[in-house]
Amino acid sequence: MPSKMSLPVQDQLRQAGLEVLLPTDEGYTQRQESYFSKTASELTPACIVRARSSADVSATVRILSESDTPFAVRSGGHAPLVGSSNIGSEGVTLDLGLLNWTRVLVPTDPDQDEWQVDIGPGARWTDVYSTLEPHGLSVAGGREGGVGVGGLILGGGNTYFSASEGWACDNVLSFEIVLAPNGNIVVADGRAETADLFWALKGGGNNFGVVTNFRMRGFRGRKNVWGGLRLMPWDTREVAADALVDFTGGIKGEGNRDGNLLVFYMYRPEIPQNTVLAVFAQMAGAENAPAYEKFLGMPCLHTDVKKKSLADMVGENTMPTGYFSIWFTGTFINDSRIVKHAASLHEKLVKTLKTTVAGDDGDFWALTLFQPLPKIIATAGRGRGGNALGVEYEHDGLILQTTVMVRTAEQKVMAYPHCKKFLEDMREFASCLDGRRDGNLPWEYVNYADATQNPLKSYGEENVRRLKEVARKYDPTEVFQKLCKGGFKISDV
Repeated sequence: MPSKMSLPVQDQLRQAGLEVLLPTDEGYTQRQESYFSKTASELTPACIVRARSSADVSATVRILSESDTPFAVRSGGHAPLVGSSNIGSEGVTLDLGLLNWTRVLVPTDPDQDEWQVDIGPGARWTDVYSTLEPHGLSVAGGREGGVGVGGLILGGGNTYFSASEGWACDNVLSFEIVLAPNGNIVVADGRAETADLFWALKGGGNNFGVVTNFRMRGFRGRKNVWGGLRLMPWDTREVAADALVDFTGGIKGEGNRDGNLLVFYMYRPEIPQNTVLAVFAQMAGAENAPAYEKFLGMPCLHTDVKKKSLADMVGENTMPTGYFSIWFTGTFINDSRIVKHAASLHEKLVKTLKTTVAGDDGDFWALTLFQPLPKIIATAGRGRGGNALGVEYEHDGLILQTTVMVRTAEQKVMAYPHCKKFLEDMREFASCLDGRRDGNLPWEYVNYADATQNPLKSYGEENVRRLKEVARKYDPTEVFQKLCKGGFKISDV
């Protein structure tokens, strides 16, 4: 595809010693094909810059800012939104995939419980955990092996450790970040000079600069977790809803804070019927913990639940690639009626996709996922400088993610309104539980949101005001609002 970018900008990038891939290069094609969702690779940038260090990122940001060149920033490339981690032929994609280190900083006292770990934004979570395992260390990071570090943490990051350790972003000790327009490299931490930026990066996304290193809190233990998946027949869907709500309500108990659970209502082409999938993760390694008793008593089609390393756990938990993806999200109070209604809507959605979208082969995925959002998840964050997410409610909640993956762009266009209506129907149903009680919670998880949603607004008026102040202070020329257009922008709230 012909480039719309002026040749001098490409020359400047090369003259700065940067690796620049053009559409005619084999490496360009490889990077385009490596996105999780084909939705992202629909866009074809004029060139891809592969940074190998924070200095490379600094040079790239400076050159692109000075030349007024639009750009996107890619970490793992997992976000399925058009333009979130890629850009069209008018701009440049800054690829952080080579910033993929995991480095353990050995403390002066090796017997202490907390260590420090430097992690590059392009690292994948399977590799992070595999590197930490020989040291007997873990971090509160992603639950799917192929997800990149940068996007997950900057959006908050729900983890297997959330009930005990908070969000992934709550476990960051400092962010190394490249600012615009001059490419200045600063370290944001809890000290007074950068405390505002440190807070904003914990959930504020790519509104402030390009993070080139996350220094995270490493902790000992959790060498082997007890977990895996348990696949169950569709007629368990209502019992599973009750068990999920009981599990979520019980997390506040000290003995349950090491437990994590995901419940899917699922259709996938390998099993051309609806099933229920529960994913267990007992981070202290307690086998058959009482919190999972109801699930363990249900009929089972397949299970791989056992003791395993965290690296193996997240390595097994991967989504299929090669599809066009649609994601929507909402948050609700912890009520089984809401979960059961979602199961009913899921069944209707699958029927619709089979008859009007996917054709006879049924080659699509439909996932309705619920995850616990207990009140105590905010406790760890408050104790570590706070975060921008604004998740503090008087009720335990449930995060809903509805996902549809189809083979062609045309099928995506046809499926999209049905997915959007799914969430609208959920909101309407939840708005009048018992005819009066509203079961909707206003918060939307930015890492699961569709482009038509407004997750940053859901952080609350005061947090939005603070995020805007931080953006004006550290990005005064609005490079990350106007040139780096992907993702959710605080200036649009």
